[in-house]
Amino acid sequence: MLELNFIRNNQDAVMEGMKLRNYPEDALGIVGQIVEQDDLRKKTQTELDSLLAERNTISKSIGELFKSGKREEANAMKAKVGELKDKVAELESLLNQTKENLDELLLKVPNVPHKSVPPGNSDEDNEVYKAWEAALPDLGEDALPHWDIAQKYNIFDLELGVKLTGSGFPVYRGKGARLQRALIAFFLDEATRAGYEEIMPPLMVNEASARATGQLPDKDGQMYHVERDKLYLIPTAEVPVTNIYRNVILEENDFPIKMTGHTPCFRREAGSHGADVRGINRVHQFDKVEIVQLQHPDKSYDALEEMMAHVEGLLQKLELPYRILRLCGGDLTFTSALTFDFEVYSAAQKRWLEVSSVSNFETYQSNRMKLRFRDGKSTRLAHTLNGSALALARIVAALLENNQSPEGIVIPKVLRSYTGFDILN
Repeated sequence: MLELNFIRNNQDAVMEGMKLRNYPEDALGIVGQIVEQDDLRKKTQTELDSLLAERNTISKSIGELFKSGKREEANAMKAKVGELKDKVAELESLLNQTKENLDELLLKVPNVPHKSVPPGNSDEDNEVYKAWEAALPDLGEDALPHWDIAQKYNIFDLELGVKLTGSGFPVYRGKGARLQRALIAFFLDEATRAGYEEIMPPLMVNEASARATGQLPDKDGQMYHVERDKLYLIPTAEVPVTNIYRNVILEENDFPIKMTGHTPCFRREAGSHGADVRGINRVHQFDKVEIVQLQHPDKSYDALEEMMAHVEGLLQKLELPYRILRLCGGDLTFTSALTFDFEVYSAAQKRWLEVSSVSNFETYQSNRMKLRFRDGKSTRLAHTLNGSALALARIVAALLENNQSPEGIVIPKVLRSYTGFDILN
């Protein structure tokens, strides 16, 4: 959530950011509404403070009037206090309603995009930040897509997932399950070697946690909600891991705080129909290792580059062709100031698959979380960042397709000590 004073002092910049995200003109009025509600809040607070001070002054004088024998005057003052009490109650009610209105409006304003975010309407307009310069693998017309490979070698079973749960919940079996576990261990080991503390968080969070990192109210319809207990299944480890520091005041020398965690991720929206959702291209449940950083505002963009280098190193070790995209305004998430997507090339499908997003949220999440650090005698909001390192479903799809051979699926060298086998067949 943007800071209220920032919106007041940068109204044009906030509206320009919304335009870059392709908000319609009639939606930009929310900025003016926020300022109006804040003006009303201040005015109401001033009137309320004045009435409370007047009531207190009169209340103190009543006793003195009674002591002085001025009973009639004292009773008149008591009546005056009663009138003020009713007015105070009205103003308190108006103030509370104004604050609620203001909070509701603030939650609807997205983050201001970083100055480097390019214009654009959708993922088709994203900027290629780093292209794959070598030749892309060509496996010929007989190359199998990963869903056919999975059936051939009994790696995962989509139909069994439908039986147990529903569409979009694959069941990994045998060496397929072993490959999943190997990737998770490899990603976690790489993260801990890079200085990230491993966290094993809960897979459900309360409403306060989901709201703090921006999933609510923006992505309410995409989260699985356990209504009876008012809990949400996490869409990513980012949510519980970042919330560890909700309502915390850090010291400046605490930075950087680096955390990593593996969790299953649950998302109700499975995307469009067709090739995009074949096999495990897009599912409702998938495993992911997340990296999170809490950073000093002056160093957060250096941290973003560091996190990007970490993800890039993983893809290089897995020997997968990849490219990096800078997301345009129309594809940027609600909470992010700047996001880079990593895509790997799927040789059998002959298309790029997104496997990681690395983002800097600046103070947007920390303002919601009240995550601050001491800067001299005052406090400031920290910056938060996160990235997928990596999302397994599409990594598995690319590994299966790109490494297929007559003997089976050739396991990348870096994973063989984790899988215990060189060929999956």
